[in-house]
Amino acid sequence: MNTQQQHILDRFIKYAKVNTRSDESSLTIPSTPSQKEFTLKLKDEIEALGFEDCFYNPKDAYLTATIPSNIPDEDIPTVGFIAHVDTADYNAENIQPQVIENYDGGDIVLNEKEGMVLSPKDFPRLKHVVGHTVVTTDGRTLLGADDKAGITSIVTFGEYLINHPEIPHGKIRVAFGPDEEIGTRGAKYFDLDQFGADFAYTIDGGRYGTLTYENFYAKQANVTISGRSVHPGAAKDSMINALLWGARLATSLPADQVPEKTSGREGFYFLIRQEGTIDHLNQFYYLRDHDKEKMQEKLAYFEEQVARLNQEIGEERITYRIVDQYDNMYEVLKDYPWVVDLARDAYSKNNVEAFEAPMRGGTDGAILSHKGLPTPNLFSGAENTHGPYEFVTIETIEQSIAVLIDIAKNVRHYSA
Repeated sequence: MNTQQQHILDRFIKYAKVNTRSDESSLTIPSTPSQKEFTLKLKDEIEALGFEDCFYNPKDAYLTATIPSNIPDEDIPTVGFIAHVDTADYNAENIQPQVIENYDGGDIVLNEKEGMVLSPKDFPRLKHVVGHTVVTTDGRTLLGADDKAGITSIVTFGEYLINHPEIPHGKIRVAFGPDEEIGTRGAKYFDLDQFGADFAYTIDGGRYGTLTYENFYAKQANVTISGRSVHPGAAKDSMINALLWGARLATSLPADQVPEKTSGREGFYFLIRQEGTIDHLNQFYYLRDHDKEKMQEKLAYFEEQVARLNQEIGEERITYRIVDQYDNMYEVLKDYPWVVDLARDAYSKNNVEAFEAPMRGGTDGAILSHKGLPTPNLFSGAENTHGPYEFVTIETIEQSIAVLIDIAKNVRHYSA
């Protein structure tokens, strides 16, 4: 491992060890105090590195900063680079990253006591990182490479440009925001006027080579089922078991349209959580599709099932509320092909094979694009995210940094 890679590793581990798990049940911005604490420390760090205009906005919990143009005589669009500070809803307390240098392609023991192994038999992507420095969990927590790897890339990229003024570039804005993992909530509050970029990229794309400009349309259905609890010995024709009616609703949806049976452009219904008793049940469903018309069909089918079950009950006992989460960024980005071409060219110059496939999820860029800031998603290197088998390699983060440098250098050659 060379000096630069060690520098990247040290920075990533420093970030990863901090618990910044977000909380969907919280109504604050950010949703957890740890995110604010992390972001304020990050502000001190990037100020010391020479980033300018470092500003933490308490209204949206975003940290923004500037790397000024060093070719001020040219009229160059301002590019932004964005990462999120929160981690997913999985144990993030006392994260202890493990470092495997010069990975040999075999099994990696995460936790011997628990018998947890990261194996290429189960995770074949490991075959692509033989020889890399791999960072994993110890089997008890997630790693948080989603999106601490993205933060590491942006900070190290900015540090490099500041220390190498001979590299020509226009004005660059960077941002680090909260609560991406809870329905991209943070991006909905991001003050784009204050940010001041003309276009941007999120560094949150996971596997090496990812270049995303298309994602799901996403809605959430919050269902309430009001039952009637009666002593089971006298329940005939009077008990309404909310638990069973919830099961009826879940099984009324197409069995082949669930996450574990779909891929590519196939959408799904996903019962993500339920809680309740005989007399009251709450269910929460994700509805997903890449096609707007198919999403409307899914929504209509869901509504039909609720209406049918209420008719069977004989009264309206099942109610629901549909929450819009995010839309497909391609609706916006199809009008800004040069933004994607700029990234694609940077990949090519760094011998990174672009993996361009519709994202089976969402990202802050989906929200930001529809707010008026065209924002595709670039790879961070995080793999197997949101759980104990998460890993990232230092070489992948290093490649991400190289891509960002090339984008910054070449913005002046790309514009509408």
